Amino acid sequence: MRHDSSSSRRKASHPQRRPPPSPAATPRGHRPPSSPQPGPSGAGPSPRRRRYRPGTKALMEIRKYQKSTELLFRKAPFSRLVREVCQAYDRGALRWQVFALMALQEAAEAFLVMLFSDANLCAIHAKRVTLFPRDLQLARRIRGTQCT
Repeated sequence: MRHDSSSSRRKASHPQRRPPPSPAATPRGHRPPSSPQPGPSGAGPSPRRRRYRPGTKALMEIRKYQKSTELLFRKAPFSRLVREVCQAYDRGALRWQVFALMALQEAAEAFLVMLFSDANLCAIHAKRVTLFPRDLQLARRIRGTQCT
């Protein structure tokens, strides 16, 4: 039996691209979306924004924050949180020195960074790269950190 290649095994045809519209066909003052936009000086097209592959930007951010020593939380929101927690324990208005708040923030950030590092090891042990809440819970349980 002979197979007819034209009917039974036809390759998928790709749709043909339309040619760009001629400049006379576009309305006045309107630029087609596919044409490059002028640069800041008005001369020549501007380069397109760089698209990184998934995960590359995250690794760049990790390296950036590992090199730096500045605090990661904003000072004012952290200060408000500390004062709010203090009010829950004591109804009187407690005053905080700036250096005491900074020391507390340094300790809190160091604790959280180490906790996330341990949780990341738990995720890697489970052959995953995504951090799940159960990884954080396991890291806290192994450490013996009793926070409710």
